[in-house]
Amino acid sequence: MKKTTQVLLTGIELPDSPGNPTDEAIAEFRGQVRVFYERHGRHDMLWRHTDDPYRILISEIMLQQTQVERVAVKYPAFIAAFPDVEALARAPQCEVIAAWQGMGYNRRAISLKKCAEKIVHDYGGTVPCDPQVLATFPGIGPATASSICAFAFNLPVVFIETNIRRVFIHFFFPGADTVTDKEILPLADRALDRDNPRVWYWALMDLGTELKKSIPNPNRKSTAYVKQAPFAGSDRRIRGMILKFLIGTSSSREKAIIDHLREEPVRVRRILAALEKEGFIRKDRSSYRLVE
Repeated sequence: MKKTTQVLLTGIELPDSPGNPTDEAIAEFRGQVRVFYERHGRHDMLWRHTDDPYRILISEIMLQQTQVERVAVKYPAFIAAFPDVEALARAPQCEVIAAWQGMGYNRRAISLKKCAEKIVHDYGGTVPCDPQVLATFPGIGPATASSICAFAFNLPVVFIETNIRRVFIHFFFPGADTVTDKEILPLADRALDRDNPRVWYWALMDLGTELKKSIPNPNRKSTAYVKQAPFAGSDRRIRGMILKFLIGTSSSREKAIIDHLREEPVRVRRILAALEKEGFIRKDRSSYRLVE
């Protein structure tokens, strides 16, 4: 795969000014991306075989900060538990968090439930097809809102995310030290397949994923690049452990949680307080339980 990808990523003549390619270079770029997707695209992902806006909403929130391989396992189980937006909206929060386990960043589970409630109560159960509207929903920023509209409604919206950014930097800014999203967006607009943006963005994302495996990460040149903190030993890991422990109990005393985690008590108490403030758990005297 690596050798084939490298062959596909050669042969584009760029002008002296980075980020200002000719129309011919854009056309060549578009052709190479399409060829890559035809030969090596991830065509078997379940969320690419539906245009149900609710299911695409679920997949896009899941894919925000989780590897595709894990989402491929959790997505069908989550859909089975909450098959439509009404089911998710009426589900107890604790059940949604339980179904989310293994995905990480549990705030997304609460955001998804809040999105479902907003869709049911304010939009008659129909996911809005306007990215500016979707961007106001809990846990959905401009890029995710646009991706939902591209994949669910095949709208020719212009957006970039980490894999798309990687592709454009690699192709059009090979000699640059730093690249801003402001420089990339006009290229994304010019290259966009407005007849079939859904497949175009799938192709870009798959190519970006492959680039990460085969070359030094071009995104390190991006001014938006932030290296993810290690999971081991992090507060995020302890938060997940607390929630997982509480899922199996009706309530647990603070001491039982601390004893189970075997972490510094002061740190655990601080994280418990944060989880309570964020609406994950509720404290009754000296015991904690998941918010229903």
